[in-house]
Amino acid sequence: MHKVEHLDHLEKGIRTLVEEFVEAGRPSVLHQSIEERRAGYLSTIALAGDKADIYAVHDIKIDEITFRIYQSVDQSNLPVLIYYHGGCFVSGDLETHDQQMRQLALESQSLVIAVDYRLAPEHTYPTAHDDALHAVHIIREHLAEWGGDTDRITIAGDSAGGHLALVTCLRLKEQGDWLPQRQILIYPMLDASGTSTTYAQYGNDYIITRDVLISGYEAYFGDLPLDHPEVSPLYAENLTGLPETYMLTAEFDPLLFENETFYRKLLEADVQAHCRRYLGVNHGFFQLAGISIAARQSLHDVATMIYR
Repeated sequence: MHKVEHLDHLEKGIRTLVEEFVEAGRPSVLHQSIEERRAGYLSTIALAGDKADIYAVHDIKIDEITFRIYQSVDQSNLPVLIYYHGGCFVSGDLETHDQQMRQLALESQSLVIAVDYRLAPEHTYPTAHDDALHAVHIIREHLAEWGGDTDRITIAGDSAGGHLALVTCLRLKEQGDWLPQRQILIYPMLDASGTSTTYAQYGNDYIITRDVLISGYEAYFGDLPLDHPEVSPLYAENLTGLPETYMLTAEFDPLLFENETFYRKLLEADVQAHCRRYLGVNHGFFQLAGISIAARQSLHDVATMIYR
């Protein structure tokens, strides 16, 4: 069993998780059923920290898409966050990200709307992408009655959800009718090839491994070309005109290289873009506020971005 590099550079809580993962033999999702994989993701809720008590939370289903609406205060014309959860296109739901959405609503004093898009392998490309875009149109249609400000909408997501947020903005840009005020991409999945230097460096030991990420791509996209711009948005050609973009990256993430490469592409396309790398953490840290200082800081940072 090879020694894990950089253990001393990890936050204490993250280091403990990584050590436990390695000592267990680096269990691979390739040996799990999809049900086991989804249950495993749900089990991480215990690491998310306290559940914030906010004014109102309710679910509503429109056109077969379920939305969970988090209202922080009893006011109208609130800034709005539309959020797509992570889970590598095959797992995650409204429950896996409930604590984060509550905290964001509380800290940003905003209306947070989480989208429960359909997952692979039951639903393959372009289902999740189409759900994500359709959800935006539904939300805009109902925002006034839900208490949101149609002029202050942020679209965001983590991992596969960050991918969906970006592709949704690219599709909206092509439609030419409307764009959100900004997008927030939290370590988004942008390159299905899995061939970068950081995949090689961090793809085996840091829990969210190359197997986790690539198997998600394969389950959802099947045999589509890896450089298709909606499979790997890193290769999207026309980024000019995208809304202001905030990117959050993790130091020990297989996706670090593609994330920061994409940030540079945004700058080259004259997009107003910002990128912050969180040190001592791995892919998925945004959901680990119960054990991670960086996770708590990132929640605060995202809340600040929403309210700007």
